[in-house]
Formats: sequence, C-alpha cells, structure tokens
Amino acid sequence: MANKKTRAIAVANEKGGVGKTVTVINLAAALSLADRSVLVVDMDPQANATKGLGVALDDGQPSVYDLIMKDGTQAIEDAIIPTRWRSVSLIPSHVDLSGAEIELVDAEGRENRLKEALAPLFGEYDFILMDTPPSLSLLTVNVFTCASEVLVPCQTHPYAYGALAELFDTIEAVCEEINPDLAICGIIPTLVDLRTRVANVVLDQLKTDERYRDLVFNTAIRSNTTIAESAEVGKPVVFYRKGSFGAKDYTALAEEIMAMPSAR
Repeated sequence: MANKKTRAIAVANEKGGVGKTVTVINLAAALSLADRSVLVVDMDPQANATKGLGVALDDGQPSVYDLIMKDGTQAIEDAIIPTRWRSVSLIPSHVDLSGAEIELVDAEGRENRLKEALAPLFGEYDFILMDTPPSLSLLTVNVFTCASEVLVPCQTHPYAYGALAELFDTIEAVCEEINPDLAICGIIPTLVDLRTRVANVVLDQLKTDERYRDLVFNTAIRSNTTIAESAEVGKPVVFYRKGSFGAKDYTALAEEIMAMPSAR
C-alpha cells in the first residue's frame, strides 16, 4: 500500500449546516468504490464523521486528540480504525478535542501538530480527507497546515454564500503565513433544490462571481432525505441506497476529484 501519491484534502466551511461532514463521509465511501484507499481524519470535537462511519469509540481507544496533544508519543497506527467498508479507515474524534484549543495556546509549533502526526501516513493512502469544525479555530488551522487542498461545501442559501468570502480570506492568509502549498480544489454546491428560486439564484451567483466561478464543480449535491437517513444509521449513502440521488451525486463528485491531478 505504500508509495502512493497522497492527496490531503480538508473539507471546510466556517458556517455549520452546509453538508461538510456528510461530504467527508460520502466522498470517502465513493472514492473507496473506485478502488482508492481513503483515511478520514475527524477533527471536529462533535465527532459526527466518526459516528457517520458507524464507529463508537471503545474506552481507551486513541483519537486524534491523543495524536495532537501527546507530541509524538502516541503511536499513529494505534489511532487508525478500519471501518466496515473496504479501503476506508478512520482516525476518530473525541469530545476531549474541544479542550485542545485552550491546551495548545502556548504550545510551540501548535499549528503543526496534526501535520507532524500524520506525516508517516503520506504515501500509504490515495486520499486523506479531513473534517473540520464549523468555525475558524486552531483545529481548523492545523488541518489547513496539513492539507494541500481545500474542498468547500456551500449550501445553496444566501447565508452560506455570504460566508464564503471570510473562508477564502482565511485560506489565503494560511497560504501566505503557514502553508504556501494550500489551494482550493473546488466548491461543491450542497442541499440543492432547483425547484426553489433561492437555490437557482445562489447557483448563478457562484457560477458568475469572479472569485468563485472557476472553482465550482459540475456536480451538485441535491437535497435528498436518503443522505440524512444514511447518516443516522452510520452508513454512507453509496452503501445505504445505491440508486438514490445522494449516492449518484457523491459518486459523480468522486469522479470529478479523481480526474484532477491535484488542486486546480
């Protein structure tokens, strides 16, 4: 499995409720169906990606918290959990991660903790997908420092569209100050219902705004109750109901991403 060219992709949006974690889970599953090996790293203290992959942490199971807080003393292989789906592995989150923000404030090299922890895994997976908290935090900065690409889910709603500017500014600042290799691989419209005027207006804004238009994927994730149902039972939609809109859309997104050699 070694010597792969690993693409490290942060899935990020500072606004909650835009389909960020759902995208991590279902993109990982869709990539695995195309015979790509995927590691999901759950950097959100709410641990929704962990739950969405059907994983319940055992007492004493190391999590991403241990990797970033124990400064190299936690063995990385002990923190990796195979999921029920071939080629999808997970480094889980834990509620303790919510305290890492305060604990890391005075730590040397605090923004590099995740990058240093995951360094041995580059070359072992085709993709590392990192879920982020729905806010700009030191945890998010750690993900941006580790990643080479950012995938931005954007709900087709004016508030979500309006929040993009701040996120892009943050990414540009990280590029300038910490990680010059970071680039946005694309914006994926989510929760799209083309029967509504609002969704059509926001899609048009995305596709015409000079800052965003070249980054919008051809695929859009349609509003689909099956996606929510699959998350509730801890099973990615491509395995839960293969013929659903959600499964088809995430499969199409995976194909677009695989067709890119790297970030645009």
